[in-house]
Amino acid sequence: MEFLRRFVTWLCLSLWIYGNNPLKAQDSAQTSLPAIWSLQDCLNYAMQNNIQLNSLRLSRMSSEQDLLLSKAARWPDLSGSASQTLTGRKTLTASGSMPYEGALSGNYSVNSNVTLYQGGYLHYDIKQKGLLTQVADLNIAQQINDMTIQITQAYLNILLARENIVYVKDLVTTSTAQVQQAQQRYDVGSIALKDLASLQSQLAADRYNLVTAENQHRLNKLTLKQLLQLPSPYDFDIFSPDTLVTSHLVVPLQEAQDTALANRPEIKSARLGVEVSSLDLAKARAGFLPTLSAGGTLGSSSLKDPGNNFFKQLDNNFYQQIGLTLSVPIFTRRLNKTNVEKSKLEVGQSELTLKNTRTNLSQTVEQAYINVQNAQGQYDAAVEQLRYATESYRIATEQLKVGVANMVDFLQQKNLYIQAFQSYIQAKYNAALTIRIYDFYRGVPVKL
Repeated sequence: MEFLRRFVTWLCLSLWIYGNNPLKAQDSAQTSLPAIWSLQDCLNYAMQNNIQLNSLRLSRMSSEQDLLLSKAARWPDLSGSASQTLTGRKTLTASGSMPYEGALSGNYSVNSNVTLYQGGYLHYDIKQKGLLTQVADLNIAQQINDMTIQITQAYLNILLARENIVYVKDLVTTSTAQVQQAQQRYDVGSIALKDLASLQSQLAADRYNLVTAENQHRLNKLTLKQLLQLPSPYDFDIFSPDTLVTSHLVVPLQEAQDTALANRPEIKSARLGVEVSSLDLAKARAGFLPTLSAGGTLGSSSLKDPGNNFFKQLDNNFYQQIGLTLSVPIFTRRLNKTNVEKSKLEVGQSELTLKNTRTNLSQTVEQAYINVQNAQGQYDAAVEQLRYATESYRIATEQLKVGVANMVDFLQQKNLYIQAFQSYIQAKYNAALTIRIYDFYRGVPVKL
């Protein structure tokens, strides 16, 4: 029986530890994540799990509570109090003795107060707290916008690195075949050793570039993982779109700026900031006005007396009070005046913040417009450059196969082809990113 009891205890403890193992919970969470992510998957996951975004959501909930508290300030309060007091003393009697006597007394009351007028302070405070709740919503929207751009850029960087790996692998395969062919020709004395060594050096360089490209791909995946705040052991991959739009009709700059200034959350938040500061000024001015409040009390008291019933005493001593209190500020040692002047400064600061936000956004949209123009121009030039470099490299490769190519010229053409292809890939994804960022400022959702 003792062995059986210990075995059952050990089994229950093991099951409890396994069920509450954080590593197991982490593994379970990881298995629920997709193995391959689309851009929309990344955005959806970040919207739900990003720590900064969820922190802003909690701040928004706190703003809601402030609003409810501000509204409740218009309601009357209600409080109750009860006290029991035991009093002991000596009392001189007619016979001259001084016995020690104790008396038990009690006081009970219910109190309520309500502010009837406070110079409009409560009204302004409720309106201000409502605006601050809207500001909290706009802060969330702005964080989502920032995250969307960062995640899109990281996603496209992974696609760029992946395409670069495919391209460099192809170069390594081609260089390997060229070295093998050159080795055969060297063995029969058709080419000099220096020509074989040049091709072997180029193969080593291509392999080095492949390792560099693979490392860059890993770093880009790490950047996206950090943006999504995924667990460190979790490995994932992303979808590659069949086609990637790199250019389309660009909306005129003025139209894009007008749309951004009318709809972007940072502008709306700055506008509300001016209104919030103006309400602070109104609240400060309310300090010069009188405050009128009403109050009421219901109460009773009792004294322990063998000749009187406790409830009878409460009934006999029951009282009611109701009254109004008017408080008029006469001299506040410049407190109200200082509050008003500082509030005026805050209004001016908020207006400057709005102006600065509008200026920065206009400049950002303009920079995005210029980036689109430059990126599309670079992409068109890169396409043409790659076409000519590919043809030159093809001709040089054919000449190498038949043994009529100059090795220096061949390697030069190959390096030009490598540079042209890398420029093309970079220009392709840069064009895709810039056009999406520019459209995003106009309120167009990001899609690949």
